[in-house]
Amino acid sequence: MDSQQKQKWKHKIHEVIYEADTPSGKLFDILLLIFIILSIILVMLESIVSIDREYHQLLYICEWVVTVLFSIEYILRIISVKKPLKYVTSFFGIIDLLSTIPMYLSFVLVGSQALVTLRALRLLRVFRILKLARYLGASNHLKASLVASRVKILVFLFAVVITSVIFGTIMYLVEGEANGFDNIPKSVYWCIVTLTTVGFGDIAPQTALGQLITSFIMILGYGIIAVPTGIVSAEYVRAGKKSDEENEALIAHHNNQQQNVTKEDIIVHLNSQHCSNCHVSNHRDNAEYCYNCGNELHP
Repeated sequence: MDSQQKQKWKHKIHEVIYEADTPSGKLFDILLLIFIILSIILVMLESIVSIDREYHQLLYICEWVVTVLFSIEYILRIISVKKPLKYVTSFFGIIDLLSTIPMYLSFVLVGSQALVTLRALRLLRVFRILKLARYLGASNHLKASLVASRVKILVFLFAVVITSVIFGTIMYLVEGEANGFDNIPKSVYWCIVTLTTVGFGDIAPQTALGQLITSFIMILGYGIIAVPTGIVSAEYVRAGKKSDEENEALIAHHNNQQQNVTKEDIIVHLNSQHCSNCHVSNHRDNAEYCYNCGNELHP
């Protein structure tokens, strides 16, 4: 196989695995989603003792079939990109690896002393559920919202920690060891549980002053819950508006060129191409080169 044929072969694999605007790409995505969900169900069923005892061999065989298929997918993803190391060290590359290796570790960790460790490592297969994220277009907006609001959220969490330490210390002084508040760390733990409205009930104030402070903390907790929700929601709406503005600008650009383009067409165009060199997406369908690195999209 000469170099040109090899490049065409790699490009075809890349088109099937990474693109979703072709029949073969759509079929691959659908099958992959089915196997991801199936593998998660297998992990859950194996954790049920009665089911695992009766169908252990069948579950074991099914898990190996799924593992081999994911291994083939992982290898094809590596060989179909121009910079394999960049994919391997990327978020989804690490997730793909973590979701594949646990079964193979069973050949390395042998012996009764390793059985407990092996069982824990095999639970890493549940990371396959994170492979679903690459198929959720709205997750890009959520990611952008969390990144944009990270400073505000960190400041908010810092304020919550300070509040918990202060009120935990106060409750330690008010209630004392006699009522279960043995030390300040345990009192801070109680304050966090109360502030987040979880309320395990393992520690409860007994004095009137302690109950008054507790009432204030619980009411404060409801207000605190609304803060991060509002921050992320505001950033999410802002990201959506920014995306709409970009779409409208693209529509205006196409209309100036006397092309009949709708907003739905633009949205599809912005989610169709995947660069084999730098792995960024959101290219327009008619784009010939990657907007990030300049790599030719259709060699």
